[in-house]
Amino acid sequence: MNNITLFSQILQQINRNIFHKAVKQYQSDKHSKGINSWAHFVAMIFCHLSKAQSIREITNGLLSASGNLNHIGIQGKCPSRSSLSYLNEHRDWRMFRELYYLLKDDMQKNKHLKRKKFKTIKRKIYMLDSTVISLCLKVFDWAKYRQEKGAIKLHTLLDYDGCMPSYLFMTEGKQADVKHAHYMLLPKKSVVVADRGYQDFSMLNDWDKNDIYFVIRLKKSINHEMIKELPLSKNDNSNILKDELIILTEEESKEHYPNSLRRVAIYVEKDDKIMELITNNLTWTASTIAELYKQRWMIEIFFKELKQHLKIKSFIGTNENAMWIQIWTALITLLLLRYLKETAKYKWSLSNLIAFLRMNLFVKISLKQWLDKPFDSRSTYSEEYMQTNLFT
Repeated sequence: MNNITLFSQILQQINRNIFHKAVKQYQSDKHSKGINSWAHFVAMIFCHLSKAQSIREITNGLLSASGNLNHIGIQGKCPSRSSLSYLNEHRDWRMFRELYYLLKDDMQKNKHLKRKKFKTIKRKIYMLDSTVISLCLKVFDWAKYRQEKGAIKLHTLLDYDGCMPSYLFMTEGKQADVKHAHYMLLPKKSVVVADRGYQDFSMLNDWDKNDIYFVIRLKKSINHEMIKELPLSKNDNSNILKDELIILTEEESKEHYPNSLRRVAIYVEKDDKIMELITNNLTWTASTIAELYKQRWMIEIFFKELKQHLKIKSFIGTNENAMWIQIWTALITLLLLRYLKETAKYKWSLSNLIAFLRMNLFVKISLKQWLDKPFDSRSTYSEEYMQTNLFT
């Protein structure tokens, strides 16, 4: 029988050499005051996995497993509320960001984060969007959104290979999506899929010059003229209504984007409406373009998972440093959960996996055995119980 907890074994999935590399880069243990970066990291991962509502709940939860702290790499006593609060406000949050990117790169290198479709497209595919998280303006007075409301906005570039962010930045809620997109340095020879809020023809022209393909929904207000109708392929989806080359006719728009664009019109049966997409790629089938835009919803699913399953809709610290630490440790937690889901033989849904982990964090059982066969004879839960009592 395994003598360490599931929580301990989840933490063992973190390559400590990678962790030490991030710590060394930002010297985050230089002024640790007795609580090193690992103990801080463990406390924040516990915050997300248990969905603790406060620093008190984090420290009390860890104290309840005081006999197991040595198994999770914490030497000595559990971090106190005041110490954890201080570290969230002052320890360099960039260390956690660096750790996330190092872990993500390592998982992609080892084929644990793979794309589900478009395997013939050799370019990297990204989904671009943002999400708003409401805040109390009296507490977070810097995060202005509306007259009596506060909010932050997370601008996100989602890597389709594994559907985890390759870029994420926090601004006050009123920051326009397209304005922030101008600041992003997108990789050359990539593909970007975005909603119509990112339709800025000067920006699209810059992407075009950098050999970046884009698929973006066209605003109805944009005037254009067809210069050539393209034949629909036999393999195209029956909902493809039109495939054509267009040029922009408004003087300002044409000045910003003088080249021709490809316009694909699609009938969306579910909403009983016609959706128009524009792209600078002239070789893909119209169905590929339509499916690429459909996959943009993966970023909506990502935002939903982040907000629903992790501690991200409210914050345990009030300054920007503490918020950044909470955001990046949430992403690391989600990365770990995606890895566990990907490597398990049992076909978990993410919501069920998280729900069951929360109930069993300090249970001593083999993580691999538990992930692969959660309903064997030693389990206290039946598959019927999970299907009727937990999220599916």
